[in-house]
Amino acid sequence: MKIWFKRGKTPKNKLNSESQEKKKESFKKRLTNSLKKIKPQKDWFTLGRWIKRLDRYIIVKFLGTYFFAIALIITISVVFDINENIDKFINNNAPVKAIIFDYYLNFIPYFTNMFSPLFVFIAVIYFTSKLAENSEIIAMFSTGMSFKRMMRPYMISAAIISVVTFSLGAYVIPKGNVTRLNFEDRYKKKKKQNFVRNVQLEVDSGAIAYIERYEDYNKTGYRFSLDKFEGKKLVSHLTASSINYDSTSVDKWYINDYMIREMYGMREKITKGTRKDTIIYMDPNDFLIMKGQQQTMTSPKLSEYITKQKKRGFANIKEFEIEYYQRIAMSFAAFILTTIGVSLSSRKVKGGMGLHLGIGLALSFSYILFQTVSATFAINGNVPPLIAVWIPNVLYTIIAIYLYRKAPK
Repeated sequence: MKIWFKRGKTPKNKLNSESQEKKKESFKKRLTNSLKKIKPQKDWFTLGRWIKRLDRYIIVKFLGTYFFAIALIITISVVFDINENIDKFINNNAPVKAIIFDYYLNFIPYFTNMFSPLFVFIAVIYFTSKLAENSEIIAMFSTGMSFKRMMRPYMISAAIISVVTFSLGAYVIPKGNVTRLNFEDRYKKKKKQNFVRNVQLEVDSGAIAYIERYEDYNKTGYRFSLDKFEGKKLVSHLTASSINYDSTSVDKWYINDYMIREMYGMREKITKGTRKDTIIYMDPNDFLIMKGQQQTMTSPKLSEYITKQKKRGFANIKEFEIEYYQRIAMSFAAFILTTIGVSLSSRKVKGGMGLHLGIGLALSFSYILFQTVSATFAINGNVPPLIAVWIPNVLYTIIAIYLYRKAPK
């Protein structure tokens, strides 16, 4: 028989169990300490934990310069606009109250939002060049701060501008544009079309309507036809010399000098008449598009309108698609142009900020010009609106990445 207890030695299985217990206890302690660190603290929800004094300094200076640039340029724009249109206002007897509250009160936010990328760029270039000129950026780097860390308050400021720009452009400004465009149509220049040619759209499932010419002053369309299909088979064909819209009702039309051909296999039934009132699910507003009408719709309504018109086979909606996608793309421009501006102007150079401002203005104007050109390609060419709108952002993102890598670290 083997003797396990000799000379006061501890058995091996007992040693193993004690070491396992110690390991478990140490693991529990480490886990408890880790959980204490992960546990949310009260200061997590305070602004001071995430945004330091230097961050607040840069954010306040950035946003302050941005809004100052907006106020300065918009004031100049309003003065020039008054000088250009004062004769039209006087000749058309525009009331002073309407000029101030209906036109200029909605003119200012519209053009502010339109040129927001330019204001962002000017603000970044001007403010960052001042920091570099005063050796403040050198002082930041000398403390061990990285360029990436310095970019944090700039990106926070760009995020604030981006959210405000998108909210205004998608929900607030379109409502004001209704009043502004109505004022322009009445006192400046006519924007609404009085007639339209070659209208073709799906008015119901399997029903295609066609109007050769529609004149809005008498609500009359000429050379009207309505084809009904079952699958790919034509079952009814209606033609009329003219069609009148009843503006007192909804979707009510009067068909004049009509002929209806109904197909039943090899047989055909023809019905003729001088006048017939009917319900056709189309409205003159569906094809009489006012110039700038897409600017009067909020983003949800714009999306709904685009979907509806696509289902109806209406082709002339590229301007509406461009407006919808551009509102989203413009909100990202603040991040792209901020990165380019900081990367360009964070280096201290001889001669002050003149060179930085020159390069910044050239890049910002080229960005706005490129957006206009790409939108024109989408309207007049075969470029899909989504791609056309995002081409400038993609190109300038590549420029931003290159300049960011070349920036002083």
